[in-house]
Amino acid sequence: MRAVAAKRRRFGYRRIGVTLEHKGMTMNHKKLYRLYTEEKLGVRRRRGRKRARGSRTPMPEALQPGERWSLDFLSDTFGASRRFRILAVNDDCCRENLCLMADTSIPGARVARELDALVRVYGRPASIVSDNGTEFTSRAILKWAGDNRVDWHYINPGKPQQNAFIESFNGSLRDELLNEEMFDSLNDARRKLALWRYDYNNVRPH
Repeated sequence: MRAVAAKRRRFGYRRIGVTLEHKGMTMNHKKLYRLYTEEKLGVRRRRGRKRARGSRTPMPEALQPGERWSLDFLSDTFGASRRFRILAVNDDCCRENLCLMADTSIPGARVARELDALVRVYGRPASIVSDNGTEFTSRAILKWAGDNRVDWHYINPGKPQQNAFIESFNGSLRDELLNEEMFDSLNDARRKLALWRYDYNNVRPH
């Protein structure tokens, strides 16, 4: 428990329990909580806007297609200022966009379902890179990464350049579509995103 807590400093006892389960160590939640408190592993209250550092392992290389994916969220509005979110998933080696999924709410469980769908099409990546957003550090994602044996690498807070490939992609998406188009509805946004994605993957040079 101490080793997991040292590596994932914002994990409470439940998330530590999920990680231990993937290592073959299971116990009921009462015993888990008792040991957690005895070891004084409670998460300290955040001060300011600092985020968890996540995994401190070196950034994995992307030497061939399918080896490393990067994930990020963008947001925009449709209709009378209704906000929606966009989950972007890219292959960092070939710079292909694998997914632009838009919805008004995309929790961790939904991200896991989308990843399952992508794995069926593209195969399982060796690693995934993301920031420390709550969706990417949720129990659903921890379970998905463990069940699929995917190394999930979290960039350092305030260091978007560590996920440079998808940051560059986000800039193109904003400049070429989100800042240029008005969306009448969520379906309209999805349609325009699909058209832009086709152009990005098949028409423009990389």
